[in-house]
Amino acid sequence: MKERNQYILVGILGALAVIFGAFGAHFLKEQLSEKLLSTFQTGVQYHFYHTLAILGVIAIGNRIKAKSSRLSILLFSIGIICFSGSLYLLACRDLIGLTFYQWLGPITPIGGLFFIAGWLCLALGFRKEV
Repeated sequence: MKERNQYILVGILGALAVIFGAFGAHFLKEQLSEKLLSTFQTGVQYHFYHTLAILGVIAIGNRIKAKSSRLSILLFSIGIICFSGSLYLLACRDLIGLTFYQWLGPITPIGGLFFIAGWLCLALGFRKEV
């Protein structure tokens, strides 16, 4: 992925994080229980954290191996979709009429594994070639 497209990805992911955060703070506050609202907010937090992580990976540029950089960005992006996306859906399941949501439960930790893999890939990108 070209650097320009990576910055576009960060812009889109960042905008979505703000939209979801505002949606939770203003609309869902009246619609969800405290527990479900907390679940939604956890999705927003990790969405923001990893959007900023992607920006950081881009910013370090040539200090990391290009392959590790691209892979970290991909893993963080998939993690946002799986982890945060599943939490958004789980928290709002009753509002959107999602009746078969049991499959979402395992998606959240899979997203977490993508986050972990992204961070490990980033760490490995800094090691010197042998």
